[in-house]
Amino acid sequence: MSYDEDEQDGLRARSEQALAELAQALVDNPTLHNAVAAAFRGREKAMEAQQAAMSALNLPSATDVERLERRLRSFSQRLEDLEEQIDDLNRELGAVRRQAAAAKKEKAASGDKD
Repeated sequence: MSYDEDEQDGLRARSEQALAELAQALVDNPTLHNAVAAAFRGREKAMEAQQAAMSALNLPSATDVERLERRLRSFSQRLEDLEEQIDDLNRELGAVRRQAAAAKKEKAASGDKD
């Protein structure tokens, strides 16, 4: 290892140590802890106020919209399944009609021969 690499490694180690000490000091700081807790409480209060205002205006929340979206997707999938079943039934009905027409022609043809 060259002198420059040793110097860089030492600087890196000292920087990591300084950052670790700073992070620990921030974690241990009660003022910072209280500020973060207050910010989260404020966020929660703001969300509650927003939900109350939207409810008072009879507007759906994001959760309501997401729930509706899931229900619409489910309904859409069920509708597609029904369309496929109807298509299958139409094909089967067409085949039955063709068979009935062929049987009718055969009966008519055999009736003409007798």
